Amino acid sequence: MFSFAQIARPFQGASVNRRILRAAASVSAAVVLVKLVATVKEFAVAGVYGRSDDMDAFLAAALIPGLLINLISESMNQALVPTLVRVRQTEGRERAQQLLSSSMLWLCLLLAGASVVMALAARGFFPLIASHFPAAKLDISVRLFYALLPIVLLSGIAANCTAVLNTFERFAWPAIAPVVTPIAMMACALFLGRRIGIWALVYGYLAGALIHACIVTWMMDSFGYRFRLRWHGMTDATRQVAGQYGPVLLSGLVASGGLLVDQSMAAMLPAGSVAALAYAGRFVSVVLTLMAGTISTAVAPYFSTMIAAGDWPGCRHTLRTWVKLTALISAPIAAGLMLGAHLLIRFTFQHGAFGPADTAAVTPVLVMYAIQIPFFASSRVFYRFLVAMRRTDVALFCGILNLGLDIVLNIILMRWFGVAGIALATSLWTISTFFFLWYWTWRVLPKATSPGAAA
Repeated sequence: MFSFAQIARPFQGASVNRRILRAAASVSAAVVLVKLVATVKEFAVAGVYGRSDDMDAFLAAALIPGLLINLISESMNQALVPTLVRVRQTEGRERAQQLLSSSMLWLCLLLAGASVVMALAARGFFPLIASHFPAAKLDISVRLFYALLPIVLLSGIAANCTAVLNTFERFAWPAIAPVVTPIAMMACALFLGRRIGIWALVYGYLAGALIHACIVTWMMDSFGYRFRLRWHGMTDATRQVAGQYGPVLLSGLVASGGLLVDQSMAAMLPAGSVAALAYAGRFVSVVLTLMAGTISTAVAPYFSTMIAAGDWPGCRHTLRTWVKLTALISAPIAAGLMLGAHLLIRFTFQHGAFGPADTAAVTPVLVMYAIQIPFFASSRVFYRFLVAMRRTDVALFCGILNLGLDIVLNIILMRWFGVAGIALATSLWTISTFFFLWYWTWRVLPKATSPGAAA
């Protein structure tokens, strides 16, 4: 009887770029499947709820849990993976397990603590992010938010386990696992939506997150890393993770502030603007996850390994290869999405409660959002390299600049283009990010060629 790890043993003989390509292909196939299911879920949800007040309330309620997961858990993953790879290579599996257990405990405490703080403060900050919601709509948003909070811990654990699996060059199965969440949400919306309203989406979301966490925890256990919440003291490795976590967390906090700013400003516009921003963002999110998320996931463990070995020519070659390849693939996709925006929205969302007027409102938002695709996708290669180099200070500074740009551009452009101006502002600061990270990547890399620069 073969174990999961034996069946999925990584191939070691290929070059780094071939292994990255194979990893990217595996993740892409998995993400396509997940996104197809998620897109079908969106069609079903749009047919049941349309651009209703309940849907606006659910989207507002789901925003904070999603931001907490990305902010706390993804920041931990970016800080942990380079050090975990180095410790496993130089100090052995047992020390790596200790580092993982300490980091996982730290992560769970942060996720639980942040959830409690947000729950206590919800009545205070929801009027800020949904300032133009009527009282009844604001109240249901807060109640939905309370119900969704367990997702923060469940999805945070799942994200951490997935990052650990990637360090073993296991990409496909962890990337497929999230499919259970849209399936659960769609099933609940279709079978319970007419009976219990928007709460059907909440129950589906909770069930999917729990199943997802159980699946990836079992996968990680199959590779010899146990899900243990145990503190092993402040070792040198733990200090390194803590030192990197702070800047990455602050950078994520600033980026999350931009999302809150966008939604808050969209709530100032006519009713349905928040939903229009969300519906248009679904299409761009599919492409960004497929391109940027896939490449970012694939290159991260390899950059960590090359940097630990001091392989700077390999880093240069990998950077050039994947930035060019990502741009060449994503630019035509962005152009096609912009040209076909109206037809795409019409044939996907326009049914049930979602009518022609809704299609007309969402189309320009999608066009403006799509501009960012090649710049965002390519910039993630630079970002992953800088994080692996432990230059998280650069990521933090970039995030601060982006937040300032987002606020200024939103104020200017929403006056001219309405909710589409908010989407255009996002695309413009994404272009700025690409050039900022490009500059710092090539500034940092030559310095690292000197002996001991990576230490």
